[in-house]
Amino acid sequence: MNNLPQVKVGVVAVSRDCFPESLSVNRRKALMAAYTEKYGSGEVYECPVCIVESEIHMVQALEDIKNAGCNALCVYLGNFGPEISETLLAKHFDGPVMFIAAAEESRKDLVGGRGDAYCGMLNASYNLKLRNVKAYIPEYPVGTAAECADMLHEFLPIARAIIGLAGLKIISFGPRPLNFLACNAPIKQLYNLGVEIEENSELDLFEAFNRHEGDERIPAKVKEMEEELGQGNLKPQILPKLAQYELTLLDWIEEHRGYRKYVAIAGKCWPAFQTQFGFVPCFVNSRLTGMGIPVSCEVDIYGCLSEFIGACVSQDAVTLLDINNSVPDDMYEESIKGKFDYTHQDTFMGFHCGNTCSRKLSFCNMKYQMIMARTLPEEVTQGTLEGDIAPGDITFYRLQSTADNKLRAYIAQGEVLPVATESFGSIGVFAIPEMGRFYRHVLIEKNYPHHGAVAFGHFGKALYEVFKYVGVPVEDLNFNQPRGMMYPTENPFA
Repeated sequence: MNNLPQVKVGVVAVSRDCFPESLSVNRRKALMAAYTEKYGSGEVYECPVCIVESEIHMVQALEDIKNAGCNALCVYLGNFGPEISETLLAKHFDGPVMFIAAAEESRKDLVGGRGDAYCGMLNASYNLKLRNVKAYIPEYPVGTAAECADMLHEFLPIARAIIGLAGLKIISFGPRPLNFLACNAPIKQLYNLGVEIEENSELDLFEAFNRHEGDERIPAKVKEMEEELGQGNLKPQILPKLAQYELTLLDWIEEHRGYRKYVAIAGKCWPAFQTQFGFVPCFVNSRLTGMGIPVSCEVDIYGCLSEFIGACVSQDAVTLLDINNSVPDDMYEESIKGKFDYTHQDTFMGFHCGNTCSRKLSFCNMKYQMIMARTLPEEVTQGTLEGDIAPGDITFYRLQSTADNKLRAYIAQGEVLPVATESFGSIGVFAIPEMGRFYRHVLIEKNYPHHGAVAFGHFGKALYEVFKYVGVPVEDLNFNQPRGMMYPTENPFA
């Protein structure tokens, strides 16, 4: 199932009519050549119809990139640029937009060949704000052909996330479990983001599951699961039910996606799920996430939303974990101190019962869920996926609506350390620089829930731009501030 957007960026060069049009033509050609040489040509399209100097040209360019199947736009200032036409180009394009500008090439050509795009970018940004038009502008948006090619390539994951949100439906099942109010948040911001949501009862899901009993596709699905688990298949007797459940969810997605292109699921797994379905859904959740269909636990709708954004940005499986427990002193002293450049407070364990894709685990076993088995018969808690999360770079992040319906987000880059957890569940030893301060002055102070999304790699730069683009105020876009950069609530005498 293709559940993540494919991006095609239309590159449209613009020109102020009192500047040589040839500047924009030649600089656009140089940009495209530089991009193709470095990244290939499949993700970008050079609009050949015209250099936009007027509103008529703007309409012609829009029609051309639309016909070419472009779902993202790069407005390229080859010279000063026509501030009205280029802004209208962004305003009337249905999709994410970026603006970049050409640097001057040589001291030998600063008379007839001077383009002044450095100045034109200022007018472009002013007009975008005047018309309430959103656009991504890189940190330093003026560059050579090679530098602009890099900026264009960095726009792709940002564009994927914006396109994905515009076509996303989140399907949820059941209310949040008791004592998980922290995962609750107003859904109004979903609509503001362009996301649709379909909320269902667990009873609806149970009925659909029962209708799939004896489904002829179950044996093939069981074989898939066996191949994935290998020697970690410790509860083979539960696989037919898990296969039945996976088919139920996949069919539900196809029957309920409606006009939306992409789907993510906020599911419920306790307390009644186990006794009625007869298993826990962790392994199935992990498999769907591995297919590019993020599934959150405890009906965490904004966790699910965050996972989907990370999947779009990284084009890889993501996961949702509890920011769970501290690293014991003896583990830190024996396995981390002196081997890695982290203080004890920089470390913690990220955990969930068993929802992490097997590709992101160092090893895995499918077995029973220990926490649930403390209060339930063990046989109805089978189906969780356990294993240590594979070491490597990660980005911990979350987009959240507050109780009073405001968007807020955090991003923190770090890594999973190659340290055995000696515990259970899908779990890893995480290290994030200045995590202790971040934990206190962002996660606690800003009232974030215990769930955080995890992307496997460093994607903070793209996620930061996505969150800005969708409307998170900069003052509510938090990160793990380095030592010496104080949080507003941090005690200066501590």
